[in-house]
Parts: sequence; C-alpha cells; structure tokens
Amino acid sequence: MSVVSNASPLINLARIGKLDLLRQLYDELLIPEAVWYEVVIEGVGQPGAEEVKAAIWIKTQSVTNTSLVSALQQELDAGEAEAIVLTLETEAELLLMDERVGREVAQHLGLCYTGLIGVLIESKHKGLLTAVKPHLDALQNIAGFFIRDVLYTRILQDEVEL
Repeated sequence: MSVVSNASPLINLARIGKLDLLRQLYDELLIPEAVWYEVVIEGVGQPGAEEVKAAIWIKTQSVTNTSLVSALQQELDAGEAEAIVLTLETEAELLLMDERVGREVAQHLGLCYTGLIGVLIESKHKGLLTAVKPHLDALQNIAGFFIRDVLYTRILQDEVEL
C-alpha cells in the first residue's frame, strides 16, 4: 500500500513512542520535502526529528506541481499542501493527515485519508495494539493532541473499551 504522510502523524506518534506502528502497518511511507523540513530540520531536538531522519522506511520525494502547492497554500501550510499534491502525483492509496482543513481539501480532491486515531484503530484491528485507550490518553497527555470528548467516547464505545 502506498501511503503519504503529513508531519502531525509522524511527530505525535514519535512523542508517544509509537512511530514504528506506521512501518508495521504500511512498510514504507512517503513524505514530501516540506514535511521532511518541518519534522527533521525545523524540528531538530524535538520528538520525531531523529526518528524520521533515521527511518530508512520513510522516503522523501519532491512534488512537481508547484503551482497546485502554491494554490493550496492559500488555506494550508507547506507540508499539508505538498502532502496532498504528492498523494495525487504518486496516486498513493492513503494520505495521513489530522488537520481538518487539509482533510476537507483531500476529500474534495477524492483522496482517501486517515489520521492518528485511524492509525491507532487500524493497529488494534491488525493485532499491533491490544487497546486504543492508553494511546489516545498518551496522545492527549504527552503529545498535547486534542481529541473532542464526544469523539473520544465514541471511539472507546466502538472499540468496546468503555
């Protein structure tokens, strides 16, 4: 499965020590140069920077449609815009993105996407995690990742963890 990621899933999974879930689920991950720059260069010393730099299963690729990237940057940051364009250009099967506006743009463009919560649920369903709750809690408490209460409750109900 070909998968492109934005910065948020990389950084937040690294913050809770679960970046390797992406390798276990997808074997290889593609990121655009703007995401590499955001995570590894601008994020030096931060969670995810060294992990992403060292991960041979994370490949960096340039986008070619820079005019589309520029157009998308009217609403999105560089990493989000390039991740969407790279997903289109490589015909990747999945885009990893958490930002609401980025997901709306991806949906409008007909792209398949998921975010951190989707990754955790998929990991549980494939037997890589025994429960989602401890990882949702870690995302909130360690990574500072915002999850609405109603969504948190619905996930735990769906996963029979309440």
